[in-house]
Amino acid sequence: MRLNALLARIPLDRFLMLLIVTVVLAAVVPARGQAADALDWITFGAIAFLFFLYGARLSPKAVWAGLLHWRLQGLVFSSTFILFPLLGLAAAALAAPFLPPDLLLGLIFLSVLPSTVQSSIAFTSMAGGNVPAALTSASVSNLLGMVVTPILIVLLASTQQNILSLDSLEKIALQLLAPFLAGQLVRPLIGAWLLRHKMLTSVVDRGSVLIVVYAAFSEGMVAGVWGLLGWEELAIVAGIDVVMLAIVLVATTIASRKLGFSKEDEIAIVFCGSKKSMATGIPMAGILFPGQAMSIIVLPLMLFHQIQLFACAAIAQRYAKRLTMATAKLPPEAATGSATLPGAPILEAAVPGK
Repeated sequence: MRLNALLARIPLDRFLMLLIVTVVLAAVVPARGQAADALDWITFGAIAFLFFLYGARLSPKAVWAGLLHWRLQGLVFSSTFILFPLLGLAAAALAAPFLPPDLLLGLIFLSVLPSTVQSSIAFTSMAGGNVPAALTSASVSNLLGMVVTPILIVLLASTQQNILSLDSLEKIALQLLAPFLAGQLVRPLIGAWLLRHKMLTSVVDRGSVLIVVYAAFSEGMVAGVWGLLGWEELAIVAGIDVVMLAIVLVATTIASRKLGFSKEDEIAIVFCGSKKSMATGIPMAGILFPGQAMSIIVLPLMLFHQIQLFACAAIAQRYAKRLTMATAKLPPEAATGSATLPGAPILEAAVPGK
C-alpha cells in the first residue's frame, strides 16, 4: 500500500510514457525514404494546426489585462529570457570538455525557450497562486518566444553553427506566426467553441510533439548518431538540468519576496519563470535544426521537462500545505465566508462561467 501511495505521488504522466514509447518505436521502426518524406509534411501540418489553435484560444483582452501587472510580467520575462540564457551559456562553457557540440547546443536551446502554459497554470492553481497572472504570463511568454527564441539562439549559439538562415525565418513565419495570426482572426467565430472542447487542443498539442519526436529520432537512428552518445554524457546533461532549475527556482523565490510581491503573485512567478515548454520547443527545433542532429539537440529539453514536473509538483504541494495551515489559524468567521482566503478570489475568477 505504501508503495502504491508513493507511486501515486510521482507526477509520471501518461504523456511521458507516450514519449518513451515514441522513442522506442523510432529506434525499432524508423521512418525511411518516402515514409520519411511523408512524415515531414505531416509534421509541418500538425505544428501549423497547433499554433492556429493557440491563436484561436488566446484572448487579446486577457493578455492586455495581465500586462498591466508589469512588475510581475517583467520578473517572469527576466527569468525566462535573461537569467536562463545566462545559465545556459555558463553550463555549455563548463561542460564543453565533456559533451559533444550538439548537446552543448541543446543546453543553450533549452535555456532560451519560453515558459509552459498548461503546467504553469496547473501548478499555480494547485498551490493557491494568482492563476490569471500565470495564464497571461505563460501565454505572453510563448507569444514572444516565437520571435525572441530564434534571436537569442543566433546571438548565443552563433559559435556552434550557422543556425538561422533565410529559409528558417520563412519556416517560422509560415509554420508558426501565420497560423497563429490566422487563429486570432477567426477567434471570434470559434474561440468559445474551443474553450468548451479543450480536449482538441490537448490532443493536437501532445500529438504534434510526439510526431516531431518520432521524426527526429528516426532521422537520428537512420544516420547512426545515437552510437556517439554514452550514459555518462546523459547523466551530465541531467545533472546540469537539475542545477539550472534549482538556481532559477531559488532566484525567482528570493526576487519575488525582496520586491514585495504577495504570496499569490510569488507562486505565479516561481512556476512561470522556471518552466521551459516542450510543446513549443520541439516543433521550433525542427525548424531551427533540420537534419539528424535535432534528436540529440532536444535531449536536454526532454530531460528537463520531466525534472521540472517532479520539482514543481513537490513545490506546489508545499505551497498548498502552507495555505492549509494558514487557513487553520484563521478566526472562526473566516470559515463561514466573512473573511477571504489568500488566492480564493483569483481561483474563482479563473473558473469558466464565474
